[in-house]
Amino acid sequence: MKIVEGYMPFRGYQTYYRIVGEADPTKAPLLLLHGGPGSSHNYFELLDDYAATGRQLIMYDQVGCGKSTLPEDPAVYVKETWVAELIALREYLHLTQVHLLGQSWGGMLAMYYLTAFDPQGVQSVMIDGSPASVKLWTQEQHRLISYLSYEDRAAIAQAERTGDFTGAQYLAANERYMARYCWDAPDENSPEPLRRPTNGQRASRIAEGPNEFTENGTISDFEITDQLNKIHVPALVTSGTDDLCTPLIAKSVADHIPGAQWHLFANSRHLALLDQHDEFISVLDNWLNAHD
Repeated sequence: MKIVEGYMPFRGYQTYYRIVGEADPTKAPLLLLHGGPGSSHNYFELLDDYAATGRQLIMYDQVGCGKSTLPEDPAVYVKETWVAELIALREYLHLTQVHLLGQSWGGMLAMYYLTAFDPQGVQSVMIDGSPASVKLWTQEQHRLISYLSYEDRAAIAQAERTGDFTGAQYLAANERYMARYCWDAPDENSPEPLRRPTNGQRASRIAEGPNEFTENGTISDFEITDQLNKIHVPALVTSGTDDLCTPLIAKSVADHIPGAQWHLFANSRHLALLDQHDEFISVLDNWLNAHD
């Protein structure tokens, strides 16, 4: 499998990208937008084998993440930076026709891009586990927390009350919450790409906040539910039954995008690509082939 890596100059920084497979004029490439803010392209390497179908995959690390430049200036870590980077990358790599797949924050970025910029040449979008409203997201996270043990609920409540997210009991509670609804902390049994550092701690802290339920960063006011009717490309919303992106969140997105479809993965947390890999690939392949 041919893999090409490179860097795009962006505002004095460097954006790392990775292209898997060959271009095929009959199949638009799939551009992958990773989550976070503050994750990286790493987990999308679980899709590498899919390029054997003849569809080129393009993944990249958003500035502040992974192998891209990690600026210290907090002003960089806003949605406007990341959408400008996405626009620049499409131009730099000559992606005139493209399918988009955004996971978690990546899906938010895709929705913002499609509603605010009305880009040309996007053949479809797959929005995987993403809210259009951070307010609804945080409400739903607190509902999910209510299913944890009494001790974990108390530790999280105290951390939120005091603003101290460093205590051992809180950290253990948050890890259990993430393992239940997001994914397990990587260990020696995890796929290799998941064991690599994402280098996005600064981006995550500034843009999101200390965790998934205390959203006090630069994207905490993200609210585009009422803009979703501007999306006029075919849209597939996906989520898992045990996902940080609850069915209520996913439905609120699917209901507001004209003609959107929704696929619910019956046994998945926040990364169906990991939890139900084969089904995820199958859903993705059927979707893309139907919209080339």
